[in-house]
Amino acid sequence: MKKQRKSAKPKDRKSRQNNTQQQVSAGRRNFLRLGRNIGIGAVLLGGTGYVFAQNFVSMRHEHDLTRVANGRPTVVQIHDPQCSLCRSLQADTRKALDMFEDGELDYVVANIRTAKGKTFQNRYGVPHVTLLLFDGKGELQEVLQGQRGAYELRNHFQALLDG
Repeated sequence: MKKQRKSAKPKDRKSRQNNTQQQVSAGRRNFLRLGRNIGIGAVLLGGTGYVFAQNFVSMRHEHDLTRVANGRPTVVQIHDPQCSLCRSLQADTRKALDMFEDGELDYVVANIRTAKGKTFQNRYGVPHVTLLLFDGKGELQEVLQGQRGAYELRNHFQALLDG
């Protein structure tokens, strides 16, 4: 005859009580872990949202063509976002502008993929990959066509400031 296996059920009351306490303890741990994960997720999501919101506000400010003739000299880039030369000129322009104090020069991008940007480009009759330098009164002082390095741009911007 074969021996019968005994069931794995705890025989005494104390063992059953310990199992119940372990289940409650595990449930509480899982609940606290879930709360922690939700808290971390909320902080990450909020931080990411803040960064994207700041980026959007900055981009909107940079594309505001009404800032020409605001009392400060302004650099306007005629820009096509799909053009690699335009993106390179934009990067060099930003490097050159970083060499000046904040508020000395305004930088505006005329995106030719938008109606306002295209109208602005047509008003001055220039191609993309071009910088237009305006004085504080909004009068065109210089047109820089083509790719230029940051230090060359800095010299042109300084000449614009010196008037």
